[in-house]
Amino acid sequence: MVRVLGKGNSIFNQFLSEVRDQHIQKDKLRFRRNMERLGEIFAYEISKELQYKEEEVVTPLGTAKMHLLEEQPLLATILRAGLPFHQGMLNYFDRANNAFVSVYRKYDKDEDFVIKLDYISSPSTKDSVLIISDPMLATGGSLIASIKGLAEKGKPRHLHIVSVLASNEGIDNLKKTFSKWKMTIWIGAIDDELTAKAYIVPGLGDAGDLAYGNKED
Repeated sequence: MVRVLGKGNSIFNQFLSEVRDQHIQKDKLRFRRNMERLGEIFAYEISKELQYKEEEVVTPLGTAKMHLLEEQPLLATILRAGLPFHQGMLNYFDRANNAFVSVYRKYDKDEDFVIKLDYISSPSTKDSVLIISDPMLATGGSLIASIKGLAEKGKPRHLHIVSVLASNEGIDNLKKTFSKWKMTIWIGAIDDELTAKAYIVPGLGDAGDLAYGNKED
């Protein structure tokens, strides 16, 4: 199942337009905050799909019956670009455990690349509701490597994949790789074109550099 939040009219598209805008992007603080806001909206939408139980809450004047989360999801993200996006979801799922994955593209002289998985910090993922975020879903290589690495700590009960922008190729690769998993893919918008270096067009550029400054390859 693929959910595209940007298809509807909502404030979500205001924040999405600002992370794309090359002039607004120059303000790193605003870029990070907009990524955080997008993460918050995704978290709210995902929360509608989770399991709830009825509990009694004591107020100063009596008792109220409320439907509260049965369990907290496990939030995972890919360093470094995913950090502000992840923080937005953590603002809402504020009791969740967290996982972090270090994965990157390793380029050769011909500008071809392979995906390198360096490090994972995570609790057990067995039978969890795993929400993994990565702002850009291009080919899907980084997410696939990250999910497979996390799955070594146990297969999740339900996998939610969250990206601000995605290509159809990346979505298709995730569907093929995890066809036997219970999975929902959450996207802000789908851009059709990928460059020869597998960058999404029109996209927004390098989310990690925009949030934290340029890096040396």
